[in-house]
Amino acid sequence: MGKIDKEKAMLQEELFLSLGGKGDMSDDEIVSVIEAAVLKRSRHTYLSVEDKRQLKKELFNVFRRLDILSEYLEDEDISEIMINGYDHIFIEKNGKLYETKETFSSEERLRNVIQQIVSGCNRIVNETNPIVDARLKDGSRVNVVLPPVALSGATMTIRKFPKEFFTMEKLIEMNSITEECAKFLHKLVVAGYNIFISGGTGSGKTTFLNVLSNYIPSTERVITIEDAAELQIRGIPNLVRLETRNANIEGENAISMSELIKAALRMRPSRIIVGEVRDAAAMDMVNSMLTGHDGSLSTGHGNSAKEMMLRLETMILMGYDMPVAAIRQQICAAIDIVVHLGRLRDNSRRVLEVCEVMGMSEGNIKLSPIYEFIESKGGSTVEGCLQRTGRLSFTDKLKKSGLITDTGEENGCRA
Repeated sequence: MGKIDKEKAMLQEELFLSLGGKGDMSDDEIVSVIEAAVLKRSRHTYLSVEDKRQLKKELFNVFRRLDILSEYLEDEDISEIMINGYDHIFIEKNGKLYETKETFSSEERLRNVIQQIVSGCNRIVNETNPIVDARLKDGSRVNVVLPPVALSGATMTIRKFPKEFFTMEKLIEMNSITEECAKFLHKLVVAGYNIFISGGTGSGKTTFLNVLSNYIPSTERVITIEDAAELQIRGIPNLVRLETRNANIEGENAISMSELIKAALRMRPSRIIVGEVRDAAAMDMVNSMLTGHDGSLSTGHGNSAKEMMLRLETMILMGYDMPVAAIRQQICAAIDIVVHLGRLRDNSRRVLEVCEVMGMSEGNIKLSPIYEFIESKGGSTVEGCLQRTGRLSFTDKLKKSGLITDTGEENGCRA
């Protein structure tokens, strides 16, 4: 342990004793107390100007922010923070995983930080309810798992909210999608095609949904539904954001995604955007798309467009006793387009498939690829291109919106 770490540990213990029961102090008052404590300590132990500055900053983070996490949250190159117990912290920086030298002072301190985060968005996490999803003030997504479920201590994973708001132009610049495919999807969103975005963890599903939402006409009424709010819908004045609620300590008053979707249907939405479906709420998402709310968007975890359709079937079966054939027909009628994203071996995020849902064929859901990512060269760096491999078959919504003529010629679509 370095000199600064030792001084921080001693000062932290002293300040916890002196500040006990003074949670109503302002930030300025806390800063004054910390400065006085550091000044007093420097009379006995030599501390450089930089040492003092660092001590003040770290101690303020302990008492008023999120302790050692504050520094990682401010680093824009860090995309994910993984806490496996108080003394094992990993970060993802520029696509690579690193274990940090910093740790929390104790398991109790980590739990205090967790409670600070969770209570900030009206969530509850304890041994009775050990798993919770939450979010930070900047929108970053947080998942918490406590013992006894987590065997090696409290576990918390933070998916950071990007400071830079992504646009389709930025994704094109990053080679995540081609300009041609972007224009194609632009027309589909404007025309009101129901689009489902699939992909693995960290593939960029939420970011891509945010980007597509920029194409929604500003005159429409949009309702978003999420477990933990993280969508950034911009340019839509008539926007309603809904978020699920966990049960209270008595196990009551929970609000599920299914309930929110049903409520949204009574709010006269033009479009319903479901942040992510993970369970039987997939049926409500499908039903919302079938009730005249064209142009709805949603996301889900899947390894390919085809496997995503299978997962939707499974999720619906978790809550509904229905024939599989009926479920597949519902999915086919609801979803028009599946966009599949992937995170490749060089950590790049790409659009890998854009498929049209064609209906049923021999009892199975039939997908027709329109764009596919074709890799041109192997190696540690992925080289390839998103190529057009088919055409859109159902153009009725494009024709109705005036984006394509009866002869099949596409009209311009203003960005």
